[in-house]
Amino acid sequence: MAVEVPAAAQVPGTHRPEASRRTILLMFVGLMSAMLLASLNTTVMSTALPTIVGELHGTNLMSWVITAYILASTIVMPVYGKLGDQFGRKPLLLIAISIFTVASIIGALAPNMLTLIIARALQGAGAGGLMVLSQASIADVVPARDRGRYAGIMGGVFAVASVAGPLLGGWLTEGPGWRWTLWVNLPLGVLALVAVAACLHPPKIARSKPTIDILGMAVLALATSGIVLIASWGGSTYAWTSPTIIGLVLGTILAWVLAVVVESRAAEPILPLQLFRKRNFNLTTTAGLIAGIGMFGAISYMPTYLQMALGISSTNAGLLMVPMMGTMVASSVASGRFVSRSGRYKALPIAGSLMISLSLFLMSQITLSTPTWMICVCLGILGGGLGASIQIMILTVQNTFPYNLVGTATAANNYFRQIGASLGAALVGSIFASRLADLLVGRIPADATAAGDGAKSLTPAAVHHLPESVQEPIVNAYNEALMPVFLFVSPLSIVGAILLCFVIEKPLATTVTDDAPVTSTADQSGIVRQPS
Repeated sequence: MAVEVPAAAQVPGTHRPEASRRTILLMFVGLMSAMLLASLNTTVMSTALPTIVGELHGTNLMSWVITAYILASTIVMPVYGKLGDQFGRKPLLLIAISIFTVASIIGALAPNMLTLIIARALQGAGAGGLMVLSQASIADVVPARDRGRYAGIMGGVFAVASVAGPLLGGWLTEGPGWRWTLWVNLPLGVLALVAVAACLHPPKIARSKPTIDILGMAVLALATSGIVLIASWGGSTYAWTSPTIIGLVLGTILAWVLAVVVESRAAEPILPLQLFRKRNFNLTTTAGLIAGIGMFGAISYMPTYLQMALGISSTNAGLLMVPMMGTMVASSVASGRFVSRSGRYKALPIAGSLMISLSLFLMSQITLSTPTWMICVCLGILGGGLGASIQIMILTVQNTFPYNLVGTATAANNYFRQIGASLGAALVGSIFASRLADLLVGRIPADATAAGDGAKSLTPAAVHHLPESVQEPIVNAYNEALMPVFLFVSPLSIVGAILLCFVIEKPLATTVTDDAPVTSTADQSGIVRQPS
């Protein structure tokens, strides 16, 4: 006979006293340091790349400095999530921080591009764990009802890193040198290690001997690699119709079919198919993927547009992104506090998705005569929408599953949002590049750009050194090519808002629940079966 216990309820005999406020705050500093490490290093090297390739002589490998990091971090997200549920998050988090810190040292000492790319891949292997385990570790000591305020601050950290990364990278590159974009990780890494080791005390629960899904890891890595490489290479390194991209698409489809077959038969799957039996998981994960498309579609191209349209430096263009960062921080923190006080959370991501859609629509109306303050308002609305939605959707996912699946579910949600981010940047970039190439035909002399490379050589600095008669049509073409793309993306966020209307607003748990046997699994109705 089996006794049915609601997933969010307290299991008799398994409740542990909540951690003291001081312990939680100290632990939270460590977790924020870990998340800051991972978030900053997604973008910090973007402004340093020209200097790096000049010093290490690797122009042909330049894109891999970013791609290797994104690819590795995306691949390991579901792995860390599952292993954290099986073995406990604290040891894995310490391992992830250590890998990231050691990889930063290797990269800072890199004598050539190959070594730097390997170091960046290792950084990504640690960063995927930092992102997922930082968010899931809060669930180890803070009940869902109180978790909103902490999730809001974590969202603020991510917002700061998204804008501060390129600024910090540029400042360090122009100052002590690009290698300090890696050396700066050491003090943060040590702080995170000490705080996690000393202050993170997850609940002790009975665990059966776990089975590691090696085959699932391998197949999922192939499927993930295909998506990230298609997003990174399509329309830029290779044409969308090239044999390389077509082959990647077919191989990726095959890998995903194989992944479904393997995971459906695995004893302890890395990406359990039972996650997809939950309405709230499907709805919030799809909406999160859509939010990733909008966010990174804008972040990837707006700074360059600002340089081109306003004739400003990369540093000043980064500063104009601060309104987005500011409203994202404020919205994330405020929404988290609201959830903790009221226990209500469904309306926030719906409103956030509508704000994202509105901001993308307004951005599509920007012209060269649009005042700078109006552009900042558009970016501010985008930041407000992202802050009100992303972390709350993660909280919704965590509240949907029992404790022994929190890490796996959190990782899956982050994983699909990361895929959305990659696809968003690729989608916007591909449409923009195609439109720009068409618009430039006949507008400028053939010798107006360096070496006749056309749009590929149209950097902001190069354009603003051209004669005004040549410069003006190029900048106009840039505006006409990029801004309408946001109009195409805007309806996606409306779709996300509609999906979120069907989320079931389950009461947030008020205790940290330790589900006894890790071998127990939640059935389709969200019930954990405990032997009586």
